Amino acid sequence: MSNQTDRSSQIIRTSWIGIAANVLLAAFKAGVGILASSVAIVMDAVNNLSDALSSVITIVGTKLSQRPADRKHPFGFGRIEYFSAIIIAVIVLSAGITSLIESVKKIFNPTEPSYTTLTLVVIVVAIVVKLVLGLYVKRKGKQLKSDALIASGSDALFDSIITLATLVSAGIMLLWNVSIDGYLGVLISAVIIKAGIEMLASPVNELLGTSISAELTHQIKQEVIEFEGVHGVYDLILHNYGPDVKIGSLHVSVDDTMNAHDIHGLTRKISTQMYLRHGIIMTVGIYAQATGSGTMAELQSAVMKRLTEHPEIVQVHGFYYSEAERMLSVDVVPDFSVHDDAAFVGRLTAELQPLVPDVQVVIVVDHNYSE
Repeated sequence: MSNQTDRSSQIIRTSWIGIAANVLLAAFKAGVGILASSVAIVMDAVNNLSDALSSVITIVGTKLSQRPADRKHPFGFGRIEYFSAIIIAVIVLSAGITSLIESVKKIFNPTEPSYTTLTLVVIVVAIVVKLVLGLYVKRKGKQLKSDALIASGSDALFDSIITLATLVSAGIMLLWNVSIDGYLGVLISAVIIKAGIEMLASPVNELLGTSISAELTHQIKQEVIEFEGVHGVYDLILHNYGPDVKIGSLHVSVDDTMNAHDIHGLTRKISTQMYLRHGIIMTVGIYAQATGSGTMAELQSAVMKRLTEHPEIVQVHGFYYSEAERMLSVDVVPDFSVHDDAAFVGRLTAELQPLVPDVQVVIVVDHNYSE
């Protein structure tokens, strides 16, 4: 069984546990409600069935994300998981907003809660079940890196917190005759709304194309630089097509004396290692680094020295010079203080031109996509 299949199976298994817990809790509440002839408890049981919706959405999203790639979707359907997480986050956000509205109403029109021993037992059981379920599902979500599971677990946790807050406010009302139900509800609603927005941020950022973690960037560059013949690693870009599918590219600098056969072997080794270790389909480009003490090496050294003296330039790489084509090209990575690329290139071009009269100078501005 592949890692991707195993991960999906664990997500689905965890979601089924969530559904089972909500159905059993609903059955318990319905049974108690019918025996006690309590419409409120029976309706609460129906509400528990709707709470299973987030788990159903997670299962459906996970199943759909496993569909094989086709001609219209060559990178597969892994990003459907992010849509599942967004839907659940919206459900949590909606619950928070609804709770906020109801809590504000209670501030202006407070009502005295009435509880029987039976309803207190139901509430305590519901709090315990939801708390345990929420902690379990959220922990599995973090372990499996599933935004949908994390959101589903948070949904269950917030249910238990809202119910607990209602119980606490009722106790305070009975003991001291002070109604804090509305105020406590507003506070918890604000926390839920904030959490819902944060839940939305992660999958939305993944869909928009968020930068990869600094740890993974460092690890990839460190691994690639250790290959014999590699002098530098540049232009790392990763595209996320789901938790298990990443497409990427990078450049490595090698000696200009390296032949095509050896370059082919080197790039094949790098791409194979990236796929086996990180599941990344990596394209590897090549920059030729001038060797020896000839004119090319001297020119390269002079250009690099001149450009690295600029404090706003983070990195210089990709030096290329062709006497036959009368062209010199080099890539620069500026920091975020540079906003006008055209003016920036113009200044650098004018500065380098005296080094190579009658030669076209091409400055390529690269942007840092991974750090």
